[in-house]
Amino acid sequence: MQVQIAIGENHRFELREALLVYHGNQTTFITKHEVITQQNTAPALGPAQPLTLAFVESLVRSLGGGAAAEVFPENILARSDRMIAWWTPAQRRQMFYQHSEGKADQLNGRIFPQPPLVWRAADGQLKIRALTENKRPQVQTKLAVAPYWNLSDCGTVCTGSMRCPGNASVAAISDWERAFYESAFTHANGGRLTHHKGGFVGLWSELTGKRALFPLKTLIVLPQTLAQFVRDERS
Repeated sequence: MQVQIAIGENHRFELREALLVYHGNQTTFITKHEVITQQNTAPALGPAQPLTLAFVESLVRSLGGGAAAEVFPENILARSDRMIAWWTPAQRRQMFYQHSEGKADQLNGRIFPQPPLVWRAADGQLKIRALTENKRPQVQTKLAVAPYWNLSDCGTVCTGSMRCPGNASVAAISDWERAFYESAFTHANGGRLTHHKGGFVGLWSELTGKRALFPLKTLIVLPQTLAQFVRDERS
């Protein structure tokens, strides 16, 4: 019995191999089998074979069609098929606030100096940490809490009003940044966000319209390193 699939007019595929996925108690494994076909009989599976790296890479290439080569700008810190991490130096950006209790209304739409930041986008999710120095971080650089509302303790951005890009490519970096700054900052998700004596509102009220650099001494330093952040590990 020959098993074939025709797609359009120019491609014909034959069933040659099969993958079986086994799920157990918090464990999953996959076996590869040759498909044995004989005339007038149903296809049968041959003995299980271990997956090889070459086979997996070939499968990924065939499914993805081959990723286009990208030229990395200097701000890229790490890149994988589904994740990209980069940093931005200190800058000035407009921010928008919308709080149900009216807190920080005076900050809405104003321009503020921003700290240097590390960004991580993967699987439609954005995480952000701050840097205590305005320079490209190294593998063991200790990160700091990004002093923003809408962020959890692990730096994950609540994407409620964000228009998130559909991928984690180099070309999408500016879209991720724009989506973050143009969203409405509405609430505090985590614990303490700054060492500033006036707290969060005091910090950003003091920075409203200022052209000076963000006061890095107000950042809360974490034990988490850049390497841990890129690998999505908690310290």
